[in-house]
Amino acid sequence: MVNEITVEKESQLVHDSAVNEDASPGGLSFEEDAAGGLGRHLGVISCTLLIIGRIIGTDIFSTPSSILSSVGSIGASLMIWVLGFLSAFCGLFIWLELGTMFPRSGGEKVYLEMAYKKPKYLATAVYAVNAILLGFTASGCIAFASNILVAAGKEVSEWAERGIALGAICFVTILHGLTPRTGVLVMNVLTTFKIFILFFVVVTGWTVLSGKTHITDPTANFRNAFEGSSRNSNHYAAAMFKVLDAYSGWSNVNYVLNNVRNPVRTLKIAGPLGLGMCALLYILANIAYFSAATKEEILESGVTTADLFFGNVFGTAAERALSVFVALSAIGAVISSTFSAARVNQELAKEGIPLPFGNKFWASNWPTGESPMPGLIAHLIPSAIVIIGPPMKVAFPFILDLYGYPNQLINLFIVIGLFWLRWAKPHHPRPFKVWWPVAIFYLAVAVFLLVAPLLPPTNGVGDTPPLPYYLYCVVGTGILLLGPVYWAGWRIILPRVFGYELVPRKEVLSDGTVVTVFSRK
Repeated sequence: MVNEITVEKESQLVHDSAVNEDASPGGLSFEEDAAGGLGRHLGVISCTLLIIGRIIGTDIFSTPSSILSSVGSIGASLMIWVLGFLSAFCGLFIWLELGTMFPRSGGEKVYLEMAYKKPKYLATAVYAVNAILLGFTASGCIAFASNILVAAGKEVSEWAERGIALGAICFVTILHGLTPRTGVLVMNVLTTFKIFILFFVVVTGWTVLSGKTHITDPTANFRNAFEGSSRNSNHYAAAMFKVLDAYSGWSNVNYVLNNVRNPVRTLKIAGPLGLGMCALLYILANIAYFSAATKEEILESGVTTADLFFGNVFGTAAERALSVFVALSAIGAVISSTFSAARVNQELAKEGIPLPFGNKFWASNWPTGESPMPGLIAHLIPSAIVIIGPPMKVAFPFILDLYGYPNQLINLFIVIGLFWLRWAKPHHPRPFKVWWPVAIFYLAVAVFLLVAPLLPPTNGVGDTPPLPYYLYCVVGTGILLLGPVYWAGWRIILPRVFGYELVPRKEVLSDGTVVTVFSRK
């Protein structure tokens, strides 16, 4: 046993040495990038729960109705959930190769930097704009607020919903910022609870299908399951975005690898295990929903598909209890996603990207020295703006689509970057290597999801009326284009206008974090 551990540690050291030679464009070595904070405190179980906790939010309880409405039939709806699972697994395998090649926090930030080193810092700036402006968790907070109000028997008024949602994101920020170990514990407990609730839905569905409940014809929706299927690609793209959002979170560990013990081994175990469990529960949960209600009831349920299921099976009294479960699931997903998003923001600040109050503040673990409170604040601000700003009825579906479209653009460049790294760095250590057809399939899905939303739907409206069907594509792409503008101003225009040169240097902060700082020469 001792020999096995020694060999494993030596293998990891060899891999780390290779990674050090391929430092990111900011110039931080593997050890420098991992310095500061709590260090490597997450094991396989915590990482698996981190993935599951991020994936299982409110989507599986609220979006089956809108997905069915988009594609038109039960069979096509289930097909979209299976296709989303296959796409997510293909993405996971690509991220596994890149994550084990460069086992450091940041996820896509690191992979884009390694594949697109010139112009220097351009990839970092583009990803920074996307991560900071679109990295909000407003939808989860809104879902938490609405379900809490329903569970309490209160009227779901707009400003009550906004107030509770704002309080939720502030609570999560304080939890992770001031008590990081407690935050991880709460995250793991809530994730375990969510697994239990979803498993209960699945088992209830089996009971319904067995004919041992008062549901008269539980298999009715599965006869002629594809009747009424849409033939419009825009409808399938809109549905696919929602399914992929429901599966999003499989890359959650890639963002926090500096906090993971034995990151290469842990990533290879936690990723497939976490996504596989969620995919199985998701598909079985959808079958359960379709067994307990008619197609028309599901279409009319809106974002309360799970409420309809519990009401039909257990009676109206169970609907209020389910609201509590969904609320806890929502806040659990917010806690998991905020944990990783804050560390991505911290990694961006370490690279020297100019930010208000200086990048050293945003890269630090102030005030505890253990958790990146500034990174949490950078996550809090856009989330609060989205919660307070747009109309609530339009905000929820538009946020889901807006978040998904630019992410597909980034995914497209990640896959192209994978192909480039295979050619440019053929001898770089690859503890995991994705099969070519898997990467090509994921590339094809990304291209489809970028093109199909631009094609007009049959009703000419889309799923976010009164907003134009193409608006989220335009807004998402426009936000990404702010990255090159920001980069050009920082790296080219201002230095030329004021006649200075940016000179990088490394500084070690009081909490041990190493950060790149630029001075003007």
